[in-house]
Amino acid sequence: MTKTRGISLLLAASLLILPTAASADSSSECHWYIKKNDSHSQPPLPSEFSFIEDYGGYYLDRDHGDDCTEKVIYLTFDAGYENGNVEKTLDILKKHNATGCFFILENLVRRNTDLVKRMFDEGHTVANHTMKHKNMAKITDKKEIETELVGLEQLCLELVGEKPAKLYRPPEGSFSEDNLKIVNELGYKTIFWSFAYADWDNDKQMSPDNALAKLLSHTHNGEILLLHPTSSTNAKILDEYLTRLEADGYRFGSLEELCGI
Repeated sequence: MTKTRGISLLLAASLLILPTAASADSSSECHWYIKKNDSHSQPPLPSEFSFIEDYGGYYLDRDHGDDCTEKVIYLTFDAGYENGNVEKTLDILKKHNATGCFFILENLVRRNTDLVKRMFDEGHTVANHTMKHKNMAKITDKKEIETELVGLEQLCLELVGEKPAKLYRPPEGSFSEDNLKIVNELGYKTIFWSFAYADWDNDKQMSPDNALAKLLSHTHNGEILLLHPTSSTNAKILDEYLTRLEADGYRFGSLEELCGI
């Protein structure tokens, strides 16, 4: 298995959307999911995850709800490596004068430093997906969690000259209440998502037509959308998708503004 393929499969787990049993205690491992709908309405927060908002967790923008006349969507990208499509994604965003949030790993900072610098230079939010993409729910030691987050901050500052925003997305969508408490104590907001689809496996890409239809059928106001910028399908449809959103009156929001950081 190639290193790139291995990272791709690790990132795949970030889209787990199957329900998990309610937490027995604050250390229980949870896997993020959202019940999708095609009614263009905001999906409700699963009851077993009600605690996320106590620790600075977000999965959508409640202020821009179903009845709000101002339409906003938040474009977020989990980026662990480059295969040519991350650069294409940046090109398309630039064409639309749109900004998004890129949750990055150590690998991208080290191997594609110029690409990360471009993200900063073009006004995107660069955020923390940890150093090694570990299952953070299995880490109980605060110092180890801090190393995963602060380590990426320091590396990015050293190589790029900029620090990521204090926004964190749990690898594999795996977390616990204790994790979120520690992350919040470290000054981070945790960013989940209100829609994602199976775009991570480069060998099992959905057709562009089907993917675009899926994205458009689930669009809702205040949406935090998760995409993988390494996806060849996403690289093909992103331009059209953004064009359709703009025609429907959406603007592209900033997570930093949403979270007040």
